[in-house]
Amino acid sequence: MTGLPYVVTAEGLTKRFGDFTAVDRLDLSIAKGEVVGFIGPNGAGKSTTIRMLCGLLHPSAGRASVAGFDVSRQPEMVRAHIGYMSQKFSLYGDLTCRENLRFFAGIYRVPQREFEERSRFVIEMAGLEGREDALVRTLAGGWKQRLALGCAILHRPPVLFLDEPTSGVEPQARRRFWDLIHRMAAEGVTILVSTHYMDEAEYCNRIALIDAGRLAAVGSPSDLRQRDLGGELFELACAPLGAALEAARQLPGVLEASIFADKLHVLLSDGASAGPELHASLERQQITSDIPRRITPSLEDVFVNLVSKPARRESSR
Repeated sequence: MTGLPYVVTAEGLTKRFGDFTAVDRLDLSIAKGEVVGFIGPNGAGKSTTIRMLCGLLHPSAGRASVAGFDVSRQPEMVRAHIGYMSQKFSLYGDLTCRENLRFFAGIYRVPQREFEERSRFVIEMAGLEGREDALVRTLAGGWKQRLALGCAILHRPPVLFLDEPTSGVEPQARRRFWDLIHRMAAEGVTILVSTHYMDEAEYCNRIALIDAGRLAAVGSPSDLRQRDLGGELFELACAPLGAALEAARQLPGVLEASIFADKLHVLLSDGASAGPELHASLERQQITSDIPRRITPSLEDVFVNLVSKPARRESSR
């Protein structure tokens, strides 16, 4: 995306609620046609950031612009040039698909002469041919999700904000949803999407990792996987897994340990000596363990490492 104009910019963007700082001096720029994934634990500040960028929350400090409009001074212009899909389902269940489309077309002031063409596009995009007159509450999650996306882009906005849009949706429907996202990006739409699915983060051009209101890292998936974690990462199968996790966290040389499926991922300060010692220590505690093997960090490993760093610094004091 180098060389393309920035459509979304934030500089020192901050939001406080009383004594609590939800977003803390966030800097972020997103280019035209770029898909940026917003990743972070619950309460990290993702939704608050998106709501500020949408002109729905006034920043406490800093500045941001979207599609050339200042979010503090021109929130109405910002809202006219974006599509927004919240993490809570935003359609009306007691209205039909067609009625929802007509309602949102009115909200976005879509010209009547263009409504039929645009609504037909949304129905085809969502795979809802033949279900135009079905009540939305009767639809499966994947159909609801694609219809909600269609309603958000009826007015053809240049910027799209998606706040955990695939939460609770089956994997196949999530994959089709991301196909739609990339189709829009190829047409020049700029997209910021928050998600807690690490596999979805792989679909993004860049990823912004946020924790406790602060931006911890920004980069492409491949760039983030190559980050220095401060040690060497090992994987091992062991049982019982919960006891192994607690035991590993107490051992010298272990910087962090996490459960990944049926295995442990353990970050060691000195892999050459600590790897064999880790295996031997677990075995002494009647925990069955494989010999640890060195692995390349995944995005989830990087995320766990970044989120756990403040806690490690606090515990070392």
